Amino acid sequence: GYNPAAVAFVPISGWHGDNMLEASSKMPWFKGWNVERKEGKAEGKTLIDALDAILPPSRPTDKALRLPL
Repeated sequence: GYNPAAVAFVPISGWHGDNMLEASSKMPWFKGWNVERKEGKAEGKTLIDALDAILPPSRPTDKALRLPL
């Protein structure tokens, strides 16, 4: 499973666009999300903030290149 402290949970409405790009006034109960990782903390209020906070995986550039066929 996932550690809930390491996952950003964001309530959104795709139909109305609430909390997708801007914080919505229709969800005053939502105070934002916090994520704690080894690399540090991240916080925000919107889906785009949560997507921007995703860390890309490290790539082993010192090893041989592998390509799936």
